[in-house]
Amino acid sequence: MGFRDKKNDKAKVQADNSVEIERTHSLAEAAVEAGSIDVAPATSSVEIIREEPRQPVVDTSTGPQPTTRRTNYSRRDSLRGEVFDQPEPAAMLTADRLLDLTRRNRTAPKSFWRRLFFFVTLKSVNLGDSKRVRERKAIDARIGTPFEGGAKFVPVLTRKGGVGKTTVTTLLGMALALVREDRVIAIDANPDRGTLAERVSKSTRFTVRDVVNRAAAIDGFTDFSTMVSRDVTRLDVLASDSDPMLSEAFDEGDYNVVADMAARYYSIVLTDCGTGIVHSVMRPTLQRASGLVIVSGGSVDEARLASETLTWLEANGYGDLVRNSLVALNTATQATQLVKLDEIEQHFKTRVRHVVRIPYDKALAAGSVIRFSDLEKGTQQAARELAALLVDCLNNPI
Repeated sequence: MGFRDKKNDKAKVQADNSVEIERTHSLAEAAVEAGSIDVAPATSSVEIIREEPRQPVVDTSTGPQPTTRRTNYSRRDSLRGEVFDQPEPAAMLTADRLLDLTRRNRTAPKSFWRRLFFFVTLKSVNLGDSKRVRERKAIDARIGTPFEGGAKFVPVLTRKGGVGKTTVTTLLGMALALVREDRVIAIDANPDRGTLAERVSKSTRFTVRDVVNRAAAIDGFTDFSTMVSRDVTRLDVLASDSDPMLSEAFDEGDYNVVADMAARYYSIVLTDCGTGIVHSVMRPTLQRASGLVIVSGGSVDEARLASETLTWLEANGYGDLVRNSLVALNTATQATQLVKLDEIEQHFKTRVRHVVRIPYDKALAAGSVIRFSDLEKGTQQAARELAALLVDCLNNPI
């Protein structure tokens, strides 16, 4: 009995060991199958993959976010705390940034009562400018808009004499020169002894002929300025030849010499043209033109001749110039009270960009020196409107 029991116990131990070995072997096979391990041949090379070091994670919840270095400088990004790899450029010194517009430095209104109230309240209450002053400043801003490129040539012409072409040239030039920071000149290119120089106080006897003859000796604006008459508005006027026989000799080549000289020193060159649009001077005048002003009177024949001038220009290749041109309707001519000015104005609006009425003014009717400050307010306003529209046309042609 004792020997049999020992034999059974030994067999039971062996059986338990076999089961354990089989279980271990099964687990090992399952692990190998789950991992899908492929053993490479002994002759293959081993590729070592290096991981890039990870950037440290910055906790932005407890402090400011890191700034970004940028090349293009921006005032707005600078205020946000960004750092740039270049110093601040001079363009950042703008008026909006530097001007102190607090109560101590507020701009006082222009009108008397508003200005008085502003100072009585120790600058604490600023009613601002009136509507009229705001409109005036708006027109000043339009007239003073700078140009891109070289000088702008603007002929003032019509086929009819005595409609106020020289007067319109003078008014337009004065309105421009009063506001603009650059130089404005009006050249009298009338072959029949023009009277443009008689509309301002003459300070020289030089004419266009002298400019042609002395062009090689003119070495700067100082030399050229001795040949023009300057009005108090800063308008420069270059007179035509006083001798009609010499005026006929002022041809295309002579005009080009004068125009080239004027283009060196002036931003706007107004040309008071004669009535003969087929004259040789007219061709270079129109070829250089950036804008155009047609002058019409208030009578039937004056309006018709002005319209025929536009037709001639269109037929000779200046259609774009006509569409971008202005018509100054002078209502101070004879028979103005007998015609329908609205109908004349409506006609020209179908052909040109804008029409401006020039009212009657006794200071203009005398035909002598024009003083802009002595003109009626309506006349000044019409001249300023014509100047503003001209600058608009020159800067934004259609």
